[in-house]
Amino acid sequence: MSGETDDPTAAAAQALEQARSRLASVPAETVVTNHAIGLYELAAIHLSAETPDLVSASLAIDALAAVVDGLGPRLGEEHPTLVDALANIRMVYVSVRRDRLGDA
Repeated sequence: MSGETDDPTAAAAQALEQARSRLASVPAETVVTNHAIGLYELAAIHLSAETPDLVSASLAIDALAAVVDGLGPRLGEEHPTLVDALANIRMVYVSVRRDRLGDA
């Protein structure tokens, strides 16, 4: 038996190197877009909770806006979809906030 096979540190280092190689082969705009979608989903989770967490939802929405507005068309072909998603989650936020706080 090889010592490397049984060494959890070596196995973790090898797995990390494989993950890095896979990630390096993907266009950066794809990875950033996936993270932006994660921010959208995070906001949606906080807004759809039994007791919505408006502070956490707002943070996720602002982070999404920073990516979408800050990078704009550099996000590639998914940019228009992300612009629409941002507008959508902002409208949901306003609706949930109005329902929770009685805002006009």
